[in-house]
Amino acid sequence: MTTHPPSRRSFLKSSLAATASAALTRAIEVGAYAAEDGTIDVALVGCGGRGTGAAANALATQGPARLVAMADVFENRLAGSHDALKRQFSERTQVPPDQRFIGFDAFKKAIDCLPRNGLVILATPAGFRPIHLEYAVEKGVHVFMEKSFAVDAPGIRRVLRAAEVAKQKNLKIATGLMWRHDKPRQEVIRRIHDGAIGDLVLLRTYRMHGAVGYSPRQPGETELAHQIRNYNSFPWLNASFFVDWLIHNIDVCCWAKNALPTVAQGHGSRVARTEPDQMLDDYVVEYTFADGTKLFAQGRHINQTWDIFSDLAHGTKGSAVLMESLAAPKPRLYRNHVQTAENEIWRWSGAPWDPYQAEHDELFEAIRNNKPYNEAERGAKACLVAIMGRMAADSGQPVSYEQALASNLELAPNLERLQSLDDPAPVQADAQGRYPYPIPGKTLAL
Repeated sequence: MTTHPPSRRSFLKSSLAATASAALTRAIEVGAYAAEDGTIDVALVGCGGRGTGAAANALATQGPARLVAMADVFENRLAGSHDALKRQFSERTQVPPDQRFIGFDAFKKAIDCLPRNGLVILATPAGFRPIHLEYAVEKGVHVFMEKSFAVDAPGIRRVLRAAEVAKQKNLKIATGLMWRHDKPRQEVIRRIHDGAIGDLVLLRTYRMHGAVGYSPRQPGETELAHQIRNYNSFPWLNASFFVDWLIHNIDVCCWAKNALPTVAQGHGSRVARTEPDQMLDDYVVEYTFADGTKLFAQGRHINQTWDIFSDLAHGTKGSAVLMESLAAPKPRLYRNHVQTAENEIWRWSGAPWDPYQAEHDELFEAIRNNKPYNEAERGAKACLVAIMGRMAADSGQPVSYEQALASNLELAPNLERLQSLDDPAPVQADAQGRYPYPIPGKTLAL
């Protein structure tokens, strides 16, 4: 494989423009093979851009696959996703009207449509991910789950428990950390692990660009519906800008270091944003690894400021560009820390690669051939590292990995109790229409 049309991003650009842990431990081991004719049935839970793109990648894999069920809380979003997928994959999109489900329990109904060897794509906002993953594992289906995987430590612990049960039941779980499946990044990190730039002493990652969008509440729209439509703006749904938007970068840096940091400290602020939501404008987090080396992570979304979206590594014998930009990673190695052309000692020169498609190709190949495949634990730990950074930045206090994992702070407890969009939202605005947001020095870390 070198390229796969359509990638998730190209598909979206062309087609979308117009249960408790105790319950999980029961059940017998689930077989991993596809149906007799090789068909893998797919259900989509969460029909926004991420979910529709992931479904497109699933349907573009080699071998027969078909989309048979869909679920969302918004009927118009499900309809738009279905129409886009039907146009692109007319033969593989076979979702009858009675298998298009709306509501907070729709995920169960969609998963229940799958055979024991089916695959569910979980792509709702991250606050719901642990709930949906638990049910999928209980029902014995394979899973592709988009990042992020939880919004707080209690959610991460649920994901880790579900991951262990999935292993016992021979279920395959893929995560949406697609850069792990990118050949250019795999090659530069292989070379770093082989000692090309010596021992890593510093990593830097940046995601800095224009302001994240916000849609004002529409007439007649409930508060809960408004927040879900603006999930990027509410941490109980997406875990914060820092977690949901920098998790890829943080994961790649930990991959390059081949370790997880032990402690984080940092700060965040809200200085430019005027939208009535909970987002901070910027984050700066310093992570420390067990050997004392550092990872600096910066995130900012403010208009008319310097843009950079890059990952860089520095070693005792040189330095590396892990990613130059989202559009083109262009990984390179240098003989020192002055990253100019004359100091370059290697760069990726292979064919273009589509990691969005590759992660689905590898998952489907594992299902068809009954190979071990479970990325849930690694994904959950990467997400916890990002959550640890957010905790430190929100509070202004150092937070260790162990403290983060043990935390009982929940951003949105009892989401299982939501029954309709008329229910109260977990976060409420004050009399002036303002939502609470983190203030370092006042917000509790744990």
